Amino acid sequence: MGYEKLSSADLREKVDQALSLLESCRVCPRRCGANRLENKPGICRGGRKARISSYGPHFGEESVLVGRHGSGTVFFADCNLACVFCQNYDISHGGEGREVTPEELARVMLEVQNSGCHNINLVSPTHYVPQILEALIKAAEGGLKAPLVYNTGGYDPVELLRILDGVVDIYMPDIKFGDDAAGEKYLGVKDYFTVAGQAVKEMHRQAGDLEVDARGVARRGLLVRHLVLPGNLARTDAVLRFVAEEISKDTFINIMDQYYPAHRAFRYEELSRRITPGEYREAVTLARSLGLKNLL
Repeated sequence: MGYEKLSSADLREKVDQALSLLESCRVCPRRCGANRLENKPGICRGGRKARISSYGPHFGEESVLVGRHGSGTVFFADCNLACVFCQNYDISHGGEGREVTPEELARVMLEVQNSGCHNINLVSPTHYVPQILEALIKAAEGGLKAPLVYNTGGYDPVELLRILDGVVDIYMPDIKFGDDAAGEKYLGVKDYFTVAGQAVKEMHRQAGDLEVDARGVARRGLLVRHLVLPGNLARTDAVLRFVAEEISKDTFINIMDQYYPAHRAFRYEELSRRITPGEYREAVTLARSLGLKNLL
């Protein structure tokens, strides 16, 4: 896999680059400036150590990740976004989780691999990338070989992603909104779509279109997720056009229909209902009309 091609010295250099982003934190585009090296929490609530909430085989992910033996998810606590409709708010906003050392996180990765999972699926990893890289050195020394999946909300700075070049095998970003105004209202950041667009372009530059093996299991590449919201609040049309016109018509994309009001969504009348079958069909029809053929 990608990181297996890197020497320990190359990985160490990437760790040092990533750790330098923690001193006056600019790991994510919020650039909050907290000195996380001294365990001062950032806006994401993360400090010096990574925090995980759970890990293990997961069979609810996309089929190209799950295969026969499951995707090896590692759920990180806390988040660099503030989605008002977050469906994992107990983890992302409630702080459910425990701190782990690099050695402990490495053991988690190896345990997941040894359970037979097809990949190591790092869920909400952005704010803990330096800590993940620290652990990866030790995991690689311990025999980690499974592909790494970077399962992110999409709010990732290109500076950070370039450090991950050659490390991540499969990028799986959400593109939550197709314009910055909606992102500001519902995610708490002013430049979500601008940043996510740049991030996905960089991810595709590094990994290309998704490649699957003879079993239909992903080995490398980009897989995009988009959650359809009621009343086209997510600007699904803009998201799909961006993927088709600025990334690749061969992009694997999961247009998701499982929105339900959660967390603080009921404070917003427009978010207080599920989507209709017609709204979902409209999104899929548009994707096909734009030439996107790898719909999951």
